[in-house]
Amino acid sequence: MEKFLNLPIEKQNLIIDAALKTFATHGYKKTSISDIAGSAGISKAMVFHYFGTKKELYLYLVNTCVKSISIEVIEKFDDSITDLFDRILYTSKLKLSLMEKHPHVSLFIQNAYFENDDEVKEELKTIFSKSDGRTLGKKITFEGADFSKFKDDIDPNLVMNMIDWISEGYMSKMADIGESDFDELYKMFEECLKLFKKNFYK
Repeated sequence: MEKFLNLPIEKQNLIIDAALKTFATHGYKKTSISDIAGSAGISKAMVFHYFGTKKELYLYLVNTCVKSISIEVIEKFDDSITDLFDRILYTSKLKLSLMEKHPHVSLFIQNAYFENDDEVKEELKTIFSKSDGRTLGKKITFEGADFSKFKDDIDPNLVMNMIDWISEGYMSKMADIGESDFDELYKMFEECLKLFKKNFYK
């Protein structure tokens, strides 16, 4: 990776964009280094020179994209929002906004989340379980949130788990039908949060 990171940033971005687009289009198994090299306008040997293997390149891209999304949320989060559901919705909006700006990142991460190839699936589970925003999202969302609005018999931690399950199920549905309708995703998620607020608040 050191040789790749020593390249001019424009060259790095060219290779990254080509790899993201190719993996997003064909998936991990069907993507070849030759496909990526051709899209980036460099030789196959140079891709191997920079990354070693297809697997190393793929996992590097996953880690890079996940970190970019996390940084976007941290830098733009509005601490003045105290309502728990409003904070969750705001965080989701930040993530979707980043995905809309960089469509290859969006489709790549969506496909990577559901990638089941034996060569990478265990590493992907580790990456997403630690860095997919759940731990970060809960930390940002819970710290400074107003829990006094909840009914006395409602556990906010359980509510967050329910929201995780809803998000995962809807993303799975979108992956199955091959769509990336961010507006629809946001509106449906917003309706779910409104329903939660109506039923869980005093």
